[in-house]
Amino acid sequence: MRYSGFRVIKEALTGHKGWKPAWREPDPQPEYDYVIIGGGGHGLATAYYLAKEFGQKRIAVLEKGWIGGGNVGRNTTIIRSNYLLDGNEPFYEFSLKLWEGLEQDFNFNAMVSQRGIVNLFHTDGQRDAYVRRGNVMLLNGADAEYLSPEQLKSELPFLNFDNARFPIKGGLAQRRGGTVRHDAVAWGYARGADQHGVDIIQNCEVTGIRRQDGRITGVDTSRGFIGAKKIGCAVAGNSGRLMAMVDKRLPIESHVLQAFVSEGLKPVLPNVVTFGAGHFYISQSDKGGLVFGGDIDGYNSYAQRGNLPVVEDVCESGMAIMPMIGRARLLRMWGGVMDMSMDGSPIIDRTDIYGLYFNGGWCYGGFKATPASGWCFAHLLARDEPHATATAYRFDRFRKGLMIDEKGAGAQPNLH
Repeated sequence: MRYSGFRVIKEALTGHKGWKPAWREPDPQPEYDYVIIGGGGHGLATAYYLAKEFGQKRIAVLEKGWIGGGNVGRNTTIIRSNYLLDGNEPFYEFSLKLWEGLEQDFNFNAMVSQRGIVNLFHTDGQRDAYVRRGNVMLLNGADAEYLSPEQLKSELPFLNFDNARFPIKGGLAQRRGGTVRHDAVAWGYARGADQHGVDIIQNCEVTGIRRQDGRITGVDTSRGFIGAKKIGCAVAGNSGRLMAMVDKRLPIESHVLQAFVSEGLKPVLPNVVTFGAGHFYISQSDKGGLVFGGDIDGYNSYAQRGNLPVVEDVCESGMAIMPMIGRARLLRMWGGVMDMSMDGSPIIDRTDIYGLYFNGGWCYGGFKATPASGWCFAHLLARDEPHATATAYRFDRFRKGLMIDEKGAGAQPNLH
C-alpha cells in the first residue's frame, strides 16, 4: 500500500485494521541474479536502485541480523556535501540531491530536516581553508555561505565565542545540510526494495563465498547455499571479515566510533554545529536529545562499544564550544564499527574475481552517502562501469598513489 494522509485518516476511522507489514519475510530462493550482502543503508539502497532505476530482477539482500541493527541505526544522522576535493564533492552533492527527493521517491517519512550545518573556525589559516572549501562547493553546484562572528552570535548566541584558547572567528554554513531519521532510512529503502520485488532475508548470515574457475557461484549462509551471478558486498566494519572468505586483504581497518544522546530538551540547537579546533559535532534530534560525537577510539575492534578516554575527549570538546552542554544529563551512548580506509575515502569497485563487487571504506561519512552509494553501486553492478561521480573510488588508487585524502585523517593519521 502507499502511505498518505488520506490513508492515515481512513485507518484511524476503521480501527487501524488495514495496515500491512512494511515488507515481506520471504524464504531464500535457490539462486538470484544479484545477491547484496549487508542489509544496512547502503545494501538496501543498492537493491532498491538496482530494481527501480536499472530494471534488474531476481535480487536478494542478505542480513545476518535485523534491518536497521547495524551502522545505519548507530550514527549521528548528519547529511551534507561540504567537501573540498574533486573526487568527493560531486559525489556527496549527488547524494544530497537524492536526499532532498528521497521521501517522495520511496513513499516513506524519513524525517529529512535540512536545518543547515555550520563548521566553526578559530584561526586565520582555518578561515582561509574554509573560504577555499566554500568556493569549491559553489563551483560544484552546492551551496555555501561564509558567516561572520556577528552573524554567528545572532544565530547561535550560546556558543563560547570568547574562549581564550579557541576563539570563534566565523563559520562556513551549508543551509541544505541537516539530519535524517536513520532507522526510517533503512525501513524506507527496505519497503521500497520489497515493492520492486527484492527479497529481503533477515537472520541470514553469510558463512562463505563460493567461486569456481575465477568467478563467483554463490554464498553459503546460515540458511543454506544461495547461488548468485553477481555479489555486492556492503557490510561496513565487517568488510575485512567478509573479503577474507575469498582471500582478499583490504586497505581498511575496523575501528569503533562512539556517539552520545542527552536527555530530551526543549528546542535549543537550530542546526548542526561542528567544532573547528577538535573533532566534535552536535545536533538536536526530533525527540529533543542532543546528539553528538567525536573521534574514533583509536584501536582496531569489532565490538560495538567504546572506551572512556574518548568519552572524556568528546565531553571536553563539547564544553569548549558550548559550556551549557555540561548541564544536560547523558541518556545513552553506543558504538558503531567503522571501516576506515587508509586515505579516509570510500571504495566502490569490482574485484579481480568475476562477479564479486565491493562497497566499503566509508569511515565517518557512510550515512550521508547512503543514497549516492546505493545508486552508484547499483550502476556498477548493472552496467559493469563506475558511475560518473564515483570514478575515483577505485581499489587501484592506492597502488597508483591517487589518494583522496580530504583531511589527512584516515584510520592511521601517522601514515599521511
